[in-house]
Amino acid sequence: MRIPAHSVCTAIRDDIVAGVYERGSRLTEELLARRYGVSRVPVREALRTLEAEGFVVTRRHAGACVAEPTEQEAADLLEMRLLLEPLGASRAAQRRTEAHLKVLRGLVRLGQERARQGNSDDLRSLGGWFHETLAQASGSPALASVLTQLRHKIAWMYASEGPLDPVEYWAEHGAIVDAVARGDGERARAVTALHTERASAAHRLRFALGADRAGRTDRVRNSQHPVNMSSLRH
Repeated sequence: MRIPAHSVCTAIRDDIVAGVYERGSRLTEELLARRYGVSRVPVREALRTLEAEGFVVTRRHAGACVAEPTEQEAADLLEMRLLLEPLGASRAAQRRTEAHLKVLRGLVRLGQERARQGNSDDLRSLGGWFHETLAQASGSPALASVLTQLRHKIAWMYASEGPLDPVEYWAEHGAIVDAVARGDGERARAVTALHTERASAAHRLRFALGADRAGRTDRVRNSQHPVNMSSLRH
């Protein structure tokens, strides 16, 4: 059975974000196919998608390589998120469904509980699910897709120190949901803008944290684990 390119694309993107492949390093189809346990066809399709998303570039005589974004490009991503996250929240206030509200409220309750307990391990993933659901509630697939790509790229280029006060951080999430539930687009936009600005201030560029390329390449070459299909269906 042919493995969908989307699954391979997700796996490669996740590894780029995690730093498995250093910026500027080559991405050969043969090596990637062996690592993920697939043929070269889905790898080729995945690389085309990742190039369109800005994670990969094609260089003459080198082929596909991990992109090397500049500091200005990284700064632009945070600025774009500052503009688009509030827009998504405003749209969600007008277009959300009861199913969206149920999920958002459930995530806020769980996040607030974890924050009060001081359990920070789950808060990052819960925050990601919250903003993913909020974007989906905007009723704009194009906007949700752009916001998802922004989150992937920001996670790749920046290290986040996390909120100084997780309880307050999740109280802000609660305020966003309250505004969305009331259909108050302006309030949802304003609260989300403040929340996003505070979150952006906790980001620090990873560029100075590059590891030795040879060491990473060896680890990739020696890893031949197949794609974990169950984890990529979400």
